[in-house]
Amino acid sequence: MDKTELRKLQAFLRRSLGNDGVRVTADPNDPDDAAVHLGERRIASISVDDEDGDRSFAFEMKIPVGREVLQSYLRKLFENDRLSIVARGRKTDSVELNADGEFLGVISADDPKLSSFTLQVAILDFDLEDE
Repeated sequence: MDKTELRKLQAFLRRSLGNDGVRVTADPNDPDDAAVHLGERRIASISVDDEDGDRSFAFEMKIPVGREVLQSYLRKLFENDRLSIVARGRKTDSVELNADGEFLGVISADDPKLSSFTLQVAILDFDLEDE
């Protein structure tokens, strides 16, 4: 990832998650990937997907809490009360993360007890055009 992409990804995540403290940096272990920080804490990773000739990015964040506190955890983490968890129809092992009613990503359970989750956000190249 080049510096322009890192800057655009950072602007996209700041706008989407509603927190200007989000920082995106090159991953020191893999120059094709990025690390996402909130303050001094690394909270997520972003990997590049160049398959099919379209460039996209996969944001992945582990969430170490149970389903009953998922929404409040994310709101507190990002200091954003506009984040909401929405059921996905008949699916019981995942939910959607929305901001102001707009879809951001899918939060999937990591275990059958629903005690930890992973947030996945697909970021397409055209999502970064306005950044």
